[in-house]
Amino acid sequence: MQILVTGGGGFLGTAICRALVERGDAVRSLSRGPHPALAALGVEHRRGDLADAEAVAAAIEGVDAVIHTAALAGVWGDERAYFAANLTGTVNVLTAMRRHGVGRLVYTSTPSVVQTDSGCEGGDASTPYALATRTAYQRSKIAAEQAVVAANGADLSTVALRPRLIFGPGDPHIAPRLAERSRAGRLARVGAGNPLVDATYVDNAASAHLAALDRLAPGAALCGRAYFVSNGEPWPLWDLIAELLDAVGAPPVRRQVPAGVAFAAGALCEVLWTALPLGGEPPMTRFLARQLSTANWYDISETCRDLGWQPGVNMKEGIARLRQASGGRAGG
Repeated sequence: MQILVTGGGGFLGTAICRALVERGDAVRSLSRGPHPALAALGVEHRRGDLADAEAVAAAIEGVDAVIHTAALAGVWGDERAYFAANLTGTVNVLTAMRRHGVGRLVYTSTPSVVQTDSGCEGGDASTPYALATRTAYQRSKIAAEQAVVAANGADLSTVALRPRLIFGPGDPHIAPRLAERSRAGRLARVGAGNPLVDATYVDNAASAHLAALDRLAPGAALCGRAYFVSNGEPWPLWDLIAELLDAVGAPPVRRQVPAGVAFAAGALCEVLWTALPLGGEPPMTRFLARQLSTANWYDISETCRDLGWQPGVNMKEGIARLRQASGGRAGG
């Protein structure tokens, strides 16, 4: 097959491109920047912005299916930017697929679409979208996922996947940001608890996308639905953070702040970053404070059944691979 992967140069996108190439598919990528690593894989790379409808349409012309991973992620930022990238970009993908008669779409969503201040334990398909959201990212991804699910029909089969906390070698986000904060002394344990959370090794997230693509067909069980994706092994959050820090050679967390204090600090930071010309993301937000102090794990039994998929790399092996890729370092 000829498959377009939007955001093919990203962490998950690259893993998906590699897996598709390894099994013999022809792969095209669409993203804003150059990605020489994709060319080395034999991927045809197109540069363009998701908000540019014609660029999206040109990239989709001639393909058999689309895996749409590209998104603007984060806990802070301009609402218009999030909706332009995540909703307008997704609508442009759907419109171009209809225009060119491309009939299969796997969309990368996020568990954030259901996350609330109280967290989530054992969430499944019945878990409703979050009504009270804390971030523009959440709101834009809810709207985009709803558009994807609603687009499913006789001529276009769609499915949304919600991978949770993707980690592994090459991760440019989670482990590096934790390490940066830890080395700067700005990482503290939030709350006295150790809530269970899900994470997903990157190759497992990629294989779930391929499994979904292979089962997409009009009337299939997964069409028009959203599925949680993870390793299926909830871990205590602060044990997981300790393992990730150790794997990349960063010092452990040594401080602790009450959850209520972190939440109040997040609220204050949000006020300051809104009122003043302060750059970047606040060091704490209310959303982040809740993420670091509540359980967030999901039941993936429906995912495994309907996609015919199982995570192939367990958490311990995934962390071992991250440690090996980071030079085998341990401790601070």
